[in-house]
Amino acid sequence: MAHINPYITFNGNCEEAFNFYKSIFGGEFGFVGRFKDMPPQEGYTMPEADGNKIMHISLPIGYTALMGSDTGGEWASDHTVGNNITISLNPDSEQEADRIFSALSAGGKPTMPMADTFWGDYFGMCTDRFSINWMISFHKTPQ
Repeated sequence: MAHINPYITFNGNCEEAFNFYKSIFGGEFGFVGRFKDMPPQEGYTMPEADGNKIMHISLPIGYTALMGSDTGGEWASDHTVGNNITISLNPDSEQEADRIFSALSAGGKPTMPMADTFWGDYFGMCTDRFSINWMISFHKTPQ
């Protein structure tokens, strides 16, 4: 069965916020990735100031995880207080990921098509017809 995780987007203070959450909930970060860790992308030069910002972070809390990132570039165009939450869904198979992504994207807007990623997941992002942001991520290798 798929499970969901709340995903919060920040404007440059994600690391500070997650250290705060960690001080409250305890535990250790499951993953911390920075934008400078991304492989180079054709036609895009990342501003140097964005390199140390958080690309993805997760803090396990109970049976789920609080996830987050800083936003920047093309993803920041409509970032305002109140629309900074994305639902991260983790289906049990690549086929289920495709089915869910297709259904959620219908009448909405795919923002990143489902594809294999450099971090090993099969991943995509979309905004549904109700303006809700979704990330679909199938972990190919058990964690």
